Amino acid sequence: METKLHYDAGIQTTCPYCGVGCGVVAGPGPDGVAGDQRHPANQGRLCVKGSALHETLTPTGRLLAPRVAGVESNWPDALKAVSGAIREAVAKHGPGSVAFYLSGQLLTEDYYVANKLAKGFIGTPHVDTNSRLCMSSAVAAHKRAFGEDCVPGCYEDFELADLLVLAGSNAAWAHPVLYQRMKAANRPGRRVVVIDPRRTATAELADLHLKLKPGTDTILFNGLLVWLARHRAIDHGYVARHCHGFKETFASALEAAPSVASVAGHCDLEVRDVESFYHWFAETARTVTAFSQGINQSVAGTDKCNAIINCHLATGRVGLPGAGPFSLTGQPNAMGGREVGGLANTLAAHMDYDSPDARDQVGRFWGTEAIPQGPGLKAVDLFEAVHRGDIKVLWIMGTNPAVSLPRSSRVREALARCPTVIVSDCMAETDTTAFADILLPAAGWGEKNGTVTNSERCISRQRSFLPLPGEVRPDWWILSAVAGALGHGRAFDYRTPAEIFREHAALSGLAAREAYGQRKFDIGALSDVSESAYDRMVPLQWPVSADVAGKLYGTRRLYADGHFSTVDGRARLVPVASIVPGQMPSTAHPIVVNAGRVRDQWHTMTRTALAPRLLAHRPEPFIEVHPTDAQRLGLREGELGRLTGSDKGEYVGRVRITTDQRPGEAFVPIHWNQQFASQGTATSLMMPVTDPFSGQPEGKHGVASLQPVPSRWHARLMRRSGQDWRPEQASPDGYWSRQPLSHSDSWWLAGNQPVDWEREVDLWLGGAPQMLMGDPACGRFRAARILKGQLQAILLVDTVVTALPDLAWLDQCFGAEGLSREQRQCLLAARSVETEDTGALVCSCFQVGEKQIATAIRGGKDSVEALGKALKCGTNCGSCVPELRSLLNETRPQQATAAT
Repeated sequence: METKLHYDAGIQTTCPYCGVGCGVVAGPGPDGVAGDQRHPANQGRLCVKGSALHETLTPTGRLLAPRVAGVESNWPDALKAVSGAIREAVAKHGPGSVAFYLSGQLLTEDYYVANKLAKGFIGTPHVDTNSRLCMSSAVAAHKRAFGEDCVPGCYEDFELADLLVLAGSNAAWAHPVLYQRMKAANRPGRRVVVIDPRRTATAELADLHLKLKPGTDTILFNGLLVWLARHRAIDHGYVARHCHGFKETFASALEAAPSVASVAGHCDLEVRDVESFYHWFAETARTVTAFSQGINQSVAGTDKCNAIINCHLATGRVGLPGAGPFSLTGQPNAMGGREVGGLANTLAAHMDYDSPDARDQVGRFWGTEAIPQGPGLKAVDLFEAVHRGDIKVLWIMGTNPAVSLPRSSRVREALARCPTVIVSDCMAETDTTAFADILLPAAGWGEKNGTVTNSERCISRQRSFLPLPGEVRPDWWILSAVAGALGHGRAFDYRTPAEIFREHAALSGLAAREAYGQRKFDIGALSDVSESAYDRMVPLQWPVSADVAGKLYGTRRLYADGHFSTVDGRARLVPVASIVPGQMPSTAHPIVVNAGRVRDQWHTMTRTALAPRLLAHRPEPFIEVHPTDAQRLGLREGELGRLTGSDKGEYVGRVRITTDQRPGEAFVPIHWNQQFASQGTATSLMMPVTDPFSGQPEGKHGVASLQPVPSRWHARLMRRSGQDWRPEQASPDGYWSRQPLSHSDSWWLAGNQPVDWEREVDLWLGGAPQMLMGDPACGRFRAARILKGQLQAILLVDTVVTALPDLAWLDQCFGAEGLSREQRQCLLAARSVETEDTGALVCSCFQVGEKQIATAIRGGKDSVEALGKALKCGTNCGSCVPELRSLLNETRPQQATAAT
C-alpha cells in the first residue's frame, strides 16, 4: 500500500482544472479543500472551482464497473474484449487501424504508459490528445522559435513585469489565480494591455484594451515589429549573437503592416491606441506577453504565437526576470502530456519522429522494434479517419470529443460508425460514453496518484486521498493490464506510479544526453527517486539537476544566456503571414461567433456540474450580442436566440445584450452539451479547419445567422434528485437546459406549440399533482406533486421568462423531510414572503446575489472593499470583482438620478 503525505490534517495534492496547477490541501475524506500555502503556483489561493472541489466528490453518475456491449461486466472479461478487439484489428488491418485519443486530464504516468503501449508495442502512430485543441499551436511556435517546446518564464514574471500584455486571454475567468497574482502586483508605473475582441472580466485590469477585429492579431504584432525597427528599439546586438531570420521576418512584417494607420485599419482600432501599445512595449524592458486560447485556437494560431515571440526575440526579452513570451496552458497536465509524447507528431521526452536517431533511441530504451515510421493523425484528421472507416478500434481516455471537437455532429457520426469504441472515464453518462462499446471505470480526482506539469514547467504531485470505489482502477493500471493481455506484460510490469515516473525520468535524461545538451527537458536526476521520496516530492520546475550530494534543483527560467535548443544554439525569428480566419461572414451567415469559457465551469461540465453552486452564476447556455445587433434582429434580453452555422449546426441560448461585444459578433460558452441542454453545443457552429503547422482547429471563430426563437410559453420544472427523466419525453420540439440544484434537478423550458397543461401535467411531474393553479387568460399554470408530505416535483409556467421566480427557496422545500404548513401555503407562489430575493448570483464563493449587492450599494457601500466587508463578496477568489465594479457603476447613476 502506498503511503500518503499528511500535514495540517490533510493531504497535499493539486487541482485538476486549468494549467495554473494550484496546490490543494484535501482532507482525508470529502469534507473540504483549501489552497496549499506552500505551493509556488498559488501560494494558498484557490478559485471558486478549486474551492468547490470537495462538492464534486459524489457518487452521482460514477462509472463503477466495466461495461461490455452495454452490459455490466468484470475486469477479466473487459480486458479480454479490449485486447481481442485490438489484436483482431491489427491482424486484419495493421497497427494503423488502432487509435488512441488522450486527455490533459490524465496524469503524466498514465500518459506515459498510453504512449508506450500505442506507439511502442501496438505500433500505431495514431495517438493524439485533446491538448491538440488548446495548446498545439504554442507547441509548434516554441519549436520553430526555440528549437523545443519550452515556456521560457515562470509565474513570478507576471508580478515583476512593468508591462503585462494579455493576448487572447481572459485570465480572470480562465486562470483566476494567476489573474489574482497579476492584480496583487499592481504598482505605480506598471501597465496592462488586454488584446481581445470582447471586453471580458480581465479588461478590468487593463490600462489599455485593444478591442481588435477577430483574426487580426498577426497584423497587430507584425506592426509592432515594424514600429520597433523604425524607432530603434530592436536589440541588434542580441539578434546578431543569438538569432537567425530577422531580415526575412522584418521584410514579411513590413509587407503585411507597413504603417500604424494600416494596422489600425485592419484591426479596427484607433491609431492612438495602437501607438500607445507600441510605445509602451518599446520603452519597457520588463515586458511579459501572455497568450492563451484566443491566440492558439486559430487556423493561424502558430503564426500568431510566432508573431508575439518575434517581438520578444527582436528586443532580447526572453527568459529574463519579468520579460518573455508566456503560453498560458488550458489543462492541468497538457504540458506533462507533451513531455511524454502524447501528441501524434511526437515520440517521448521532447523527441520528434524527425529528431536524429529518435526512433532508435526510444525503441532501444523500451525494448521494442515496433515504433512507427512517422507521425500519426492529429485530432481532426484522426476523427475523419474514424468516419471513413480507416480506424477500427478507437480508445478514448478522460475526454469528451463528441462535445469538444469542431463539427460535433460529424464526430458523433464517426463514433457511431466505428466498429469498436473504448472509453475510459470516471463518469457513466457523457455525450461520448453513449457511443462506447466498451466502458472502463477510471479513477477520478482524489483517487489518482501521480504527477502533473503546469504552465511554468513545474512538476507537482497529485496524491490520492480517497479509496477506489467499486471496480474503479487508475488509467496506468488499465493500460498495463491490456498490455499484459496483448502479450507485453514484461514491459508493463508496473506496481506503482513511482516506477513509471522513474522510467519516464530516465528516458528524459537519456534523450537530453544524446542531444548533447541541446534539449532542455531533462528530469533524469529523478530517475532513481525512491517510493518514499516520490511520495514526498515537492513542486519542481524542469530541467532538474542534482549536486554531488544529491540535492535537487529546478530551473525557473530558460534561455536567459541566449543559448537555445537548436543545433547551432540560435533562436529563429519566423516570417508570419497576416492571414484572416478560415471562415468569413457572408450574407447568409453574417455573425462572427466567438466561443470561450465562463467563470465557474470547466470543459464539458462532467465534473463542475456536480457542484450546484457552480451552475448558479451562468445557469444556461447564452448568446452575448451587441445592442445594435439585438435591435436589428429583434432580440430581447433574457429571451431565446438561435445561431445557425454554415454547416447547419444550431445553438440555442438566452440572449445577453452587452456593449462588451463588438457589433456583428456573438459570444457563446463552450461547456454545455447534450446532457445539459437541447441545443447548447458550441462546437456545432465551428468548422473543422485547422492550423497548417499545428493541426489545431479554429475553435474561436465561426460564422452564423442569428434569429429570435419564438416561444409561446416558458417554464421551470423541478423534480426530486435521482429521478430518471429527460424533457424530450414531454416536449420533443421545445427548448430545455438542466440545472442540478442541491436537493433537486431543475430544467429551464420553453416551447412554441400550445400545451394543455392540465391534461399533460402528470407526464411532467411523474404523476398526478396534489396542488394545481391555472390562469389560462394570462398563460400561467403551476402544479406540485407531493407524496407522504415530501415535495416530489413542481412545474411553473408563464408566457414570459421574467415572471418565473428564483428557485433557491423551492430547492430548500425539496430538502425538507416534510413540508411545513407555511411551505405548503407558499408553494405555488414559489417563494416565502419571509425569504430574501437575492437576485442573480454574482459571488459563487459566498452565494451573494445581484439584488443583495444593489441594496448594499444603496445603503452606502460604495466600493468593492466596502461590499466585501458587508457581504464577503469578492474576498475569496476575487473572480466576481469585475462584476461588483460594474454593479457599482450602474447603481451610482441610478442613485444620482433618483436624488435629482
